[in-house]
Amino acid sequence: MERSLKMLAREAKRRMKRGFWQECDKKLEDERTYAKEQGLNESKLERYFQERVEAQIKGEEPDDFYLRVKALLLEEGEVSDAIGRLTDRAYYDTLSYAEKQRYTLELSEKYLRALERFKREYEFEIRGRK
Repeated sequence: MERSLKMLAREAKRRMKRGFWQECDKKLEDERTYAKEQGLNESKLERYFQERVEAQIKGEEPDDFYLRVKALLLEEGEVSDAIGRLTDRAYYDTLSYAEKQRYTLELSEKYLRALERFKREYEFEIRGRK
């Protein structure tokens, strides 16, 4: 559903009234303090925090594929057969040879993007903190 300018303005006004930005400032300051204590790059943390806030405002939810990759990485770390584990076997078996090659390549690219995202998030996410 496309959101109109009027709807976007209404949502922005609601965020202001409910103290959304003050809460964001407090969370960012807490994250900066943590980053200093841990010796993390503060500018990278700020960019990551900004991405999280933008995703929250847009109402974006992590996609199912990313959640599967995240679960795999948290449970077993980076494994050599990740693409095989993430392959939809029922769908894969219906494809021609050329389609299988394309599917595997696309899945590999999607996995690498998810892995990069996970590493970026994991660098700043603190277990039990958000």
